[in-house]
Amino acid sequence: MKIELWCDIICPFCGLNEHRLENALAEFEHGADVQVLHRSFQVHPELDRVGVTQRDLILMRGLDPEKVEKNILEPIEQAAKREGLVPYRVIDRTLGPTDYAHELLAYASDNGLHSESWKHIFRAHFGTAQRLWTIDEVIDFAAELDLDLVETRLVLQSGRYREQVKNDQREAQRLGANGTPFMLIDRKHPVSTALNTYELLSILRSAWRDLRIQPLI
Repeated sequence: MKIELWCDIICPFCGLNEHRLENALAEFEHGADVQVLHRSFQVHPELDRVGVTQRDLILMRGLDPEKVEKNILEPIEQAAKREGLVPYRVIDRTLGPTDYAHELLAYASDNGLHSESWKHIFRAHFGTAQRLWTIDEVIDFAAELDLDLVETRLVLQSGRYREQVKNDQREAQRLGANGTPFMLIDRKHPVSTALNTYELLSILRSAWRDLRIQPLI
């Protein structure tokens, strides 16, 4: 069974969903037979590379920071804490464009680090509020993956994976996604909202049953 998971590294629901999916797969009876493929989706490509605080981004959208923090962001941090994902900094962080980060993830995947790089980058951003908006910042993160830094810089400067990253997002939008996280199981079961671990486990089991049903001949 194949799961395609469209994410952005600054989406707090995505980081939490990554953790929950990992837990769901650990409980899923056929977890060893499931392939998870992350795909890129940028939610704020318009932001400046100097970065913007979460509170300022809320203000830029014309919303009340206190209400957003109380009703949306704080509950995410509390849920992460209850589920053992700590630290998970959703409010006290900066955000920026993630094109270089996604290009790095594509390069890391080609070097056999697909799952490791995605998991690590969520922990870097939400665990330590790491900034990943410029080439230099992304190179600093690449060092944590033990990638060749000279080659990585050349890859980012050349834009080798730029179209791949853009095509990931175009495909998600063609499939009906207008945000993240967006999950597609075996190209037949779309999930366009954040779910808890047990809801994900239920969906996995249902999709597996559907996969095993053979048509009558």
